[in-house]
Amino acid sequence: MCGIVGVLGDHEAAPILVEALKRLEYRGYDSAGIATINDLRLDRRRAVGKLVNLSDLLVHEPLAGKSGIGHTRWATHGAPNVGNAHPHRAGGVAVVHNGIIENFRELRSFLADQGIGFETDTDTETVALLADYYRNQGLSPRDAAAQTIARLEGAYALCFLFDGEEDLLIAARKGSPLAIGYGEGEMFVGSDAIALAPMTNRISYLEEGDWAVVTRNSVEVRDAHGNIANRAVRTLQIDTAQVDKGGYKHFMAKEIAEQPIVLQGALAHYINAEGTSVTIPEPGLDFTSVERLTMVACGTAFYACLVAKYWFEQLARIPVEVDVASEFRYREPPVTAGTVALFVSQSGETADTLAALRYMAGKADKIVSVVNVPESSIARESDLPLPILAGTEIGVASTKAFTCQLTTLAILALQAAHVRGKISDAELTEKLTALRSLPGLLNHALGIEKKTKAVSRKLAEARDILFLGRGAMFPLALEGALKLKEISYIHAEAYASGELKHGPIALVDKHVPVIVMAPRDALFEKTVSNMQEVMARGGKVLLITDKKGAQEASEGVWDTIIMPEVDPFLAPILYAIPAQLLAYHTAVAKGTDVDQPRNLAKSVTVE
Repeated sequence: MCGIVGVLGDHEAAPILVEALKRLEYRGYDSAGIATINDLRLDRRRAVGKLVNLSDLLVHEPLAGKSGIGHTRWATHGAPNVGNAHPHRAGGVAVVHNGIIENFRELRSFLADQGIGFETDTDTETVALLADYYRNQGLSPRDAAAQTIARLEGAYALCFLFDGEEDLLIAARKGSPLAIGYGEGEMFVGSDAIALAPMTNRISYLEEGDWAVVTRNSVEVRDAHGNIANRAVRTLQIDTAQVDKGGYKHFMAKEIAEQPIVLQGALAHYINAEGTSVTIPEPGLDFTSVERLTMVACGTAFYACLVAKYWFEQLARIPVEVDVASEFRYREPPVTAGTVALFVSQSGETADTLAALRYMAGKADKIVSVVNVPESSIARESDLPLPILAGTEIGVASTKAFTCQLTTLAILALQAAHVRGKISDAELTEKLTALRSLPGLLNHALGIEKKTKAVSRKLAEARDILFLGRGAMFPLALEGALKLKEISYIHAEAYASGELKHGPIALVDKHVPVIVMAPRDALFEKTVSNMQEVMARGGKVLLITDKKGAQEASEGVWDTIIMPEVDPFLAPILYAIPAQLLAYHTAVAKGTDVDQPRNLAKSVTVE
């Protein structure tokens, strides 16, 4: 979850490192630091908190040198303080690290037996100390790094910088992503291509177990067995404008507003110009032989899977099980013939989801992934990667990636239903036509912002909030509660509306707002009945519905947000808008950090 950058350049490294770290700060902001080589001497600067604190420090204590490494941290081992901040240094070795070294206690014991002490609480310091130990045994920087990497167990992306070496970086990857950028007489290392975009668009990705020796004019990659394994260099189209706020106060606000545009692109990618058929990239997927679909994801992506379960089961008649990735492989689920495994991840690097994918490899008939980063580990290790085309998402709370995930899954469910003969050509065209209307409906739905802003000022006063929904709107209620928790720090829970009377209704009183997501669909009357149970006990109901629903059920509610009418099939995608806007404006009203909420990072690359 931390961000890593390395530079071997023609210009002063410190400003380049800081600028690159700004593009990675969504990965962690507990602390930040850089180290450089100047006149063959290693030096570093570190600061607690957000990157601006490091920038301020560098004004007063600048670092010279054209070679360096940098890091923005999400704490795993050790509290967020200067001592635990990266880069870690031992003698003439500096290291930045993303991941968890699982055998660091064993390595500490070995180092202690050599009379080597420790200054921090982190696992990363062990890496630096071990590399310095091997250097003191007479090994070259390259060999010292190789010996160190060979002893590490766990997940890591690493970049080493050595005293006396102005033209050398050593990078390694196991379980956490790492990319190498190619310039003209310059080379770069980064956690992902976003960090390197201003310097180069020529990128190669290290594979699992790779380690690389990088100079300004060369890269030598070795695989986990020590064999030469230089990776293909690709020219990527990276829209650097997507990493700017574009006049919005927060990235989250910008990304909410971008949803009509990015959905348009996703729809055009998968639906033909006439709107009559779906095109799935090769090698495709034969749904006629699918007996079961296992869907695995984390967080918001998990809720997208829960929505898709309704679509695949109701439309395509495919049995679906949905698992949270962090638990999936530990229960060792049996995999029967005809099972397709589908993994959903915005980053394509989510550690738990990637581990679940590897558990299913060789067991499932096919591995399918729905990802936002086509070059990610999950995409590369899938038989069929399906891009959601949301573009770069910086805000920690996922918005446009969620709606693009839902849209891609909806298209896949329709394709499955059509191929299996569960819907006709005419019914497919009808549903695709409804899908193609989504960008306009989302644009219309964004018009509720003024209303949600006013309501959110009141929600910001609450300590607890409940969300309710039925059918496919239940996962949307879960997503609404998660969004609110993530960025406003208000305790929020979500329940299937019919479950309220089985316990949670005990929480209801006049101080607990209850947000009911209820388009006028086949389950509307049942949802309203549950809503009446809340109001009968003094609960404050915020009803989110369409015009017809408001006409039938808004009497007695605390407030109402009216949405455009939509095909019930697509309501979960459209109703993501009020869930996002309520969370956003409640957080703004409370004065919390919307884009970088406490304790969270965007890309969860550790288990």
